[in-house]
Amino acid sequence: MTRSTPGTAGERGPERRRAAGRAAAVLVLVALGALIPLFGPSPALRGTGEAAAPGAGGTALLRTVLFAALCVPAGELFVGRLARSVPGAPAAAPRSWSPAAAAAGFVAALGLASVVAAGNLVPHDPAQIDVGGLYASRDGRLALLEVNAFLAAGLCAVSRRPAAQVWPLAAVVVAEALRAHPATEHGPLLGSGLTLVHLACAALWAGGLLHALRTLRLWRGAAAGAALLGRYARAATVLLAALTATGVGSSLRRMPPETVLEQLTTTAYGRVLLAKLVLMAAVAGLALWARLRLRRAADPLTACSPARAEVVVLGLVVAVSGLLTALPVPIRW
Repeated sequence: MTRSTPGTAGERGPERRRAAGRAAAVLVLVALGALIPLFGPSPALRGTGEAAAPGAGGTALLRTVLFAALCVPAGELFVGRLARSVPGAPAAAPRSWSPAAAAAGFVAALGLASVVAAGNLVPHDPAQIDVGGLYASRDGRLALLEVNAFLAAGLCAVSRRPAAQVWPLAAVVVAEALRAHPATEHGPLLGSGLTLVHLACAALWAGGLLHALRTLRLWRGAAAGAALLGRYARAATVLLAALTATGVGSSLRRMPPETVLEQLTTTAYGRVLLAKLVLMAAVAGLALWARLRLRRAADPLTACSPARAEVVVLGLVVAVSGLLTALPVPIRW
């Protein structure tokens, strides 16, 4: 009978159990994140006197999938570029999730386009979907643009030049920014500009952190890992500043300063925005904790622990953002 030597099966058992526990925790958190947009409208609307559009839960879920599908490839392109600039970095890179993300984004965009084609109602019969009508409205054309952009992103992801995804992904960001601010709104170009910067920075931050952690896991033990995490952290500081500025600007456009405190508790949009602010405060705290560990700890890679928690909370932020897009906006001009 052979004995297990150090670093073999005798030590792998506890490590595998810990990995299985982490995987189970991630699955639970992903499931909870999916429930936020699916069941969020009712609690948020309770007692406000507002009414959500039919199928708001499903629309919020589709929008959440679309946002997540945007974050994954954007983060891969962003951190992949950072990794290539690190001196002495290993050549190994994590397997790309971009093709799967593009497929998920395509399905979500197609679902959202079908809602627009049915007169902004959830279709219960294919006969209710007027595909030709999509070309006749601004929302319809933007929905078609997102469907085609995710299709193009998927084709680029499996091609010899995956970096070309940046153009269809940019088209999705522009379409979302325009969709969120209709022409009837006061100053729609300003609103679209704020949303464009906000969404682009959010995709780079959330997707970039996810890909950075996947890369560090593959580079385990490599000195270049700390350098990569440091470069990402410096870029994330700029992204956080831009996110904060554009987020505050967008909120004040929809909730004038004298009404903010009241609307944060009396409107569905305000309540969900408040939940997003709390989550973002937690994200900022975790990011600061990771930055301090990166600078002061004997092993800079211990910063990965708060960074993992940060990426989970960012996932919840994406889900809350999806819900926010499906609620009535309290515009008061």
